[in-house]
Amino acid sequence: MPDGPTRFRTAYDAVLDGWPVPVERQDLGSAHGTTRVLVCGPEDGEPLVLLNGGGTTATVWFANVAELSRTRRVHAVDRIGEPGLSVAGERPIRTAEELLDWLDGVLDALGLGRTDLCGHSYGGWIALEYALRAPERVRRLVLLDPTNCFAGFRPGYLLRALPMLLRPSARRARSFLAWETGGAELDRRWLELYGLGAELPRARVVVGRRPSAERLRASTVPALVLLAGGSRAHDSRRVEAAARRLLPDVATAVLGGLTHHGIPSIGAPELNRRIADFLDRP
Repeated sequence: MPDGPTRFRTAYDAVLDGWPVPVERQDLGSAHGTTRVLVCGPEDGEPLVLLNGGGTTATVWFANVAELSRTRRVHAVDRIGEPGLSVAGERPIRTAEELLDWLDGVLDALGLGRTDLCGHSYGGWIALEYALRAPERVRRLVLLDPTNCFAGFRPGYLLRALPMLLRPSARRARSFLAWETGGAELDRRWLELYGLGAELPRARVVVGRRPSAERLRASTVPALVLLAGGSRAHDSRRVEAAARRLLPDVATAVLGGLTHHGIPSIGAPELNRRIADFLDRP
């Protein structure tokens, strides 16, 4: 029987086989290791970099890339140290600064002096932190039910996630998703990949502080914050109110019928339309 990493790679390729558009695989070297990036869309399109939620891999955008890559050059990134096809190098990423340095290097290797940046969940926190640190490199910012950006987690969510973090297994990972999404039907191939990824060795996740009010008020990057009305991760209305209060140039919406882990595939047509409209704004 194939070992865990082999089964994971096979499942990863199976999800990519179902992507609705041709995809190019790029491996970018750096001191932190090799970063796998999935690229699609016209070569002359405006660049858009996608940062997935924790543990979900760059393949999670399967329901979004057809619309988003219609006019844009889309780059979906596997983070080093998490499930995916990126490979850690001799310098592990241990701090938030090193994590942002790594993203800097990815953009450099892709030849992107400036890009639109979209992140979901933990990927949203990274995207926001990067936009605050290097606003000259981010044209527009899209945050999908971002965590640890404008408000904290619900305690019940953290308690429910604890067994999966302490003793990870495919069964626990899928059970957690079923609980948070209310049993919503998720893509079978991607769900298989997510479960296999939960059982792979991974580096310690870099967890930084929530950005201060002063830093958020100083932001110069136009932002779109889309929240899941049924999110169990946090109070979406509270997150929306904080984002509107703190970011100088922000559009927000709370989308009914969506949960934190249902994004970005469930409700994808509405999500894609809102993202595309925002990025097309003069």
